[in-house]
Amino acid sequence: MADATGVDPVSFYLAYLHPVWMLASLAMAVVTLRAGLRLRTARRRGIRKDAADYRSHLRFAKPTMGMLLIGFGAGLLSVVLLRGWDVFSTAHGFVSTTALVLFLATAALGRRLEKGQSREPEIHGILALLSVFSGAAAFGTGFVLLP
Repeated sequence: MADATGVDPVSFYLAYLHPVWMLASLAMAVVTLRAGLRLRTARRRGIRKDAADYRSHLRFAKPTMGMLLIGFGAGLLSVVLLRGWDVFSTAHGFVSTTALVLFLATAALGRRLEKGQSREPEIHGILALLSVFSGAAAFGTGFVLLP
């Protein structure tokens, strides 16, 4: 199948839904990271953590993961149905998969922290930072693929 985005105006505009969704997801991830960094700063300074920061962090973290998963799936559909490419025929496929795996690892450790089953907030924070940076790299490698 040929790339329909070059001949079909509907496909052309549909091809932009995935990147716009993922840009919003990445923005949510940054908001989540900022709330987490406030918690880290309080922990490192030995001051009482603000409960509002916990709520903010969790309020954004959970929907962000959902958005990332939906966006990843939409990217797979877009590549196959709209562009007619093989799923991992670009660097973006590998970079975005790496980013998703890092986000999932961050979420899994965050869930364990939330339940009191882990005492590794530093590792969670490092994973979160790597996740956001790899998400930005995924956006960069995907940007060049736009029709």
